[in-house]
Amino acid sequence: MSSSSAHLWGPVRRAENGPVRLAVDQLCEGAAGEPLLLVTGLGVNRLWVPDGLCRMLAAQGFAVARYDQRDGGESTHLPPTATGNPLSALFTKRGEAYTAEDMADDAVAVMDALGWRSAHLLGVSLGGAVAQRVAIRHPDRVRTLTSMAAVPGDTSGLRVMRYIRMRTLAAFARLRFPDTPDGAVSAGIAVARLLASPNRAFDERAAREAAERNADSGVHDRQAQSRQIGAQWHGPPISAITRPTLVLHGEDDPLIKPGAGRAIASRISDARLVLLPEVGHELPESAWGSIVTEIRGLADTARHLPPRPTS
Repeated sequence: MSSSSAHLWGPVRRAENGPVRLAVDQLCEGAAGEPLLLVTGLGVNRLWVPDGLCRMLAAQGFAVARYDQRDGGESTHLPPTATGNPLSALFTKRGEAYTAEDMADDAVAVMDALGWRSAHLLGVSLGGAVAQRVAIRHPDRVRTLTSMAAVPGDTSGLRVMRYIRMRTLAAFARLRFPDTPDGAVSAGIAVARLLASPNRAFDERAAREAAERNADSGVHDRQAQSRQIGAQWHGPPISAITRPTLVLHGEDDPLIKPGAGRAIASRISDARLVLLPEVGHELPESAWGSIVTEIRGLADTARHLPPRPTS
């Protein structure tokens, strides 16, 4: 994954949700298009979404914005909690810092800061689960929902195990790097290797260049990841989602089984599932065209649907 080029993005703004301040910026290209908000994955900052993918989305008529989730990047980091291990936070002690509802409300706060009444959502990994919850909790703010490489947003605790490849999760949990810029680069390369499709040659040089451009300490911040992954959802099931939905999942995802994508699509009315060949838990350039085409098609379909009844 690549870092951002500063000239492509507008100035960083701050959205506020209570005491939490969220860093957000918008792609300069395509700013007059249909609003599309990117929701990032566990621990990582917003720069992990490749610029090339964002520019392709802009070329297809989208105004692209992205933000750092709480406990990620330049957004507010919460105080340490008793659970400092993502595995423990996922399966045992949960919800000590904030809720999944808080994280869903963060996305709406970002839309407010951008002046967007509604937006298309593209959430990847943990961001996919967050985007699903936004569609449940704030349906009038969501034009379409694209969930990629995610588990069902209403799944928690031991039920998550059916969707996770435990060997990869254990390997991820064993990664240890010093809290230095060099450590962040090494962690970025190791995570990229771990999450790449095993059916494509791993480009270590490209991974190193990307990690050096974006030395994101969030990839090995176990405390922050524990707080994010431990946020519990208390709302309705994902079957309550009524917004037009696309589910993308890499056929070779080494972390979250494609069965998770199938489960999401089967539980949301009229959702479309697309499995991406030779794609792992990642956003490789080889898949950008397919991703953009599917999101554009979803938006075009949604444009012709009757308006939602207001309560």
